[in-house]
Amino acid sequence: MTYDYLILDADSGTPLYQQLYLTMKASIEAGHLAKGERLPSIRRLAEDLKLSCTTVENAYQQLCVEGYIQSRPQRGYFVLTAAHDDVRRKPRRVGTLPAYAPAIRYNFGSDCVDSDNIDIKVWRRHIREVLNRQEVIAGYGEHQGEYALREALSAYTYSVRGVVASPEQIVIGAGTQPLLTILCGLLNGHDTRVAMEEPGFLQAEQIFSDCGLSVLHLPADESGIRMDALKESGVKLLFVSPSNRIQTGASLPMGRRFELLSWAKETGGIIIEDDYNGELRYNARPIPAMQSMAGSESIVYIGSFSKLLLPSVRIGYMVLPEPLLERYLARASRYNQTASKIEQLALSGYIKSGQLERHLRRLRKLYAAKSTALMKALKNAFGGRMEILLEETLLYLILDYKTEKTSQELCALAAENGVRTMPPQDGTHRVRLGFAGIPIREIGAAVECLKSAWYS
Repeated sequence: MTYDYLILDADSGTPLYQQLYLTMKASIEAGHLAKGERLPSIRRLAEDLKLSCTTVENAYQQLCVEGYIQSRPQRGYFVLTAAHDDVRRKPRRVGTLPAYAPAIRYNFGSDCVDSDNIDIKVWRRHIREVLNRQEVIAGYGEHQGEYALREALSAYTYSVRGVVASPEQIVIGAGTQPLLTILCGLLNGHDTRVAMEEPGFLQAEQIFSDCGLSVLHLPADESGIRMDALKESGVKLLFVSPSNRIQTGASLPMGRRFELLSWAKETGGIIIEDDYNGELRYNARPIPAMQSMAGSESIVYIGSFSKLLLPSVRIGYMVLPEPLLERYLARASRYNQTASKIEQLALSGYIKSGQLERHLRRLRKLYAAKSTALMKALKNAFGGRMEILLEETLLYLILDYKTEKTSQELCALAAENGVRTMPPQDGTHRVRLGFAGIPIREIGAAVECLKSAWYS
């Protein structure tokens, strides 16, 4: 029997049994060995190829385990599977790519931060310190999140947001969505509906939907979600972003906050407070989180670091009130931690050293300067043809450009001129410009490109 299809290299660093296994596997898949064909015995193949019987046996055993060949007692080894046909071997193409994708030079998206202002040297040092602790990083870590980080967050959130939380109340996860998934499990049996202010928050809504909760969009007035609509709805769950309302970019006024807390106390409702970028307000002093005002067990507080540190560092945290904490602790050991243990420990060191608060002060000055520069450039370029609304803690502007073009058309024209923009979530004719990711020195040139794209 000839073995031209078997290619072995004694000088290769790959073990001979593995080379034999791989080349026989490829031969079966290519059709060089047909289904039902009898293979040489272990001894015969070992003699012909001048290999040890153990080498051949190990290769045959692996092929048997994977279902390529079959051992039949007293008869030998036979090819069990047929060659892949062309349809199975060709990768399937899902969807089609656009024929032309314009190059983006200026990014007014909301999914990045300015690389010139990342505290990367300090962050790298904290990562390196953790990597040097081999005895620590060798294990999975704590289900609830590393205690060192929860301890650091307990002090940090109280300092910058007024949040009152012991380390035992804090749950760590890889961002808001994984934390909401856990929370929905804890809320099972509480209510099947969750209310939020129009127009809603798509990322949170997706998780609620996945977990079997229906979302009820309620109307708002100048102070936030309308209390009459909330009470009439009969819901017991409310998702709110008091530091950055989607419609106006403003914080909920204190009066409405107290009304919401009274509603929760009277109805036994639970408020999910998404404090996204709550500490990044820079035109005025940030308003403390609602959780700091609660004095009760009605608030679930959620925070993250996507714009404060790095979007790629996927760490968020959730503060649970006592009743929900008891439910969580009863099942905590069955939840896998989704955030990197290494990054958790690095972040704890970054916070405890005071670097995070120093970085926060720098970012407040930076974003104040960026928003001012962007608004000035837009006013100079477009004058009275545009109204500008600052979404301060969301780090973008909403532009209401007086034109007959739709928001999608405006975004497409901008992209053709090398500028990435965003249409608004509520489907109006406006456009959003995020300024977290664009360097301040590029803002003037980017606005000139928008002017060229939109003036007609």
